[in-house]
Amino acid sequence: MKKGQRGLLATVLLLGLPAWADAEEKVEAPKPKASVQEPLSEGGGEDEEQADDKKQKKSGPQVRAFGRVFARVSADERDEYARALSIPSARVGVAASLSHLEAEVTADVASKNMLKDAFVRVADGKKRLRLYGGQFKAPFLARELESAWNLPVVRRGLVANYLEDTHQLGGRRLGLMGEVSLKDAWKLKVSGGVFQGARDEELDTRASEDAALRVSVRPFKALSVGASTYLTQVFEGTRNFAVATDATLNLGGLALSGEYVNGRLATGPFSAQLGLVSYTLPVGIDGLAFQPVVGAEMLQLRGPLKARGYGFVGGLNVLYSEHFKAMLQAEHALRAGDEAPGFEYSLQLATRF
Repeated sequence: MKKGQRGLLATVLLLGLPAWADAEEKVEAPKPKASVQEPLSEGGGEDEEQADDKKQKKSGPQVRAFGRVFARVSADERDEYARALSIPSARVGVAASLSHLEAEVTADVASKNMLKDAFVRVADGKKRLRLYGGQFKAPFLARELESAWNLPVVRRGLVANYLEDTHQLGGRRLGLMGEVSLKDAWKLKVSGGVFQGARDEELDTRASEDAALRVSVRPFKALSVGASTYLTQVFEGTRNFAVATDATLNLGGLALSGEYVNGRLATGPFSAQLGLVSYTLPVGIDGLAFQPVVGAEMLQLRGPLKARGYGFVGGLNVLYSEHFKAMLQAEHALRAGDEAPGFEYSLQLATRF
């Protein structure tokens, strides 16, 4: 079955699931997220901590299936506004848990590389100590760690794409990672591990192991602050690296997040800045909310190859229950490789179960 056919099949199946879920239970109005989340897969962070608390109250093994699908139509000035219809994500997965052991497998049938997450996690009884093994997101860059469902923008942005896709810093990797969580100490969380190095497709070789570390705290409920780093070929002297600091503030429906990144790539030193502001406004219908959003990104390359990139995005999202969202957004950006900046308009429909 071709990639497009797999994506369309997943769309048909998943679009019908939210209606079934709504018929089974009453869904509350959408709630704004309290902080930047730190998922190792698409379901981590604060949601993961709440789920852990619920699991501790239950006995016996727990198994759940989940999934989501994004359908998008866009028109880009760089392509003379030719319309492009795509299914960027059609994800399904299964998670299982015992008292001290959890496992998750997630696949994206709309992606060339179908396997996304496949890991086992061992924890102590109070979930203060955890050990991960398998394929999952390295703990680097808050924008990348945020679940795609919770992001108020259609794409993660040019900075995340440039660091992960072009220079292979962070993202999903095979690895081994330890994590310490101390809820009584400002909800301190420290995550660090060793990950498989980047692959050189031309030479068909793989570099030695990388390393990543993230530390975050929440001094009070509305504020989350974190710092992370990623180092490539750490056992051979660290070829490239990046260090990032981030903060998220939530005041009712208002959410503000910012991140600063600095480091060295094969092209030389670089720095980047990211910011997002959104406001979730429930309306009269149960489960319905509007969410205006604006964001900005800057990227500066300061080595022998001096260059810069930037992106400005704005739009309106329509959220319904916990299962459906529509996102209408416009972006004006100068991306890596562009000769001149251009506009892109996107409409994305998303559903999950």
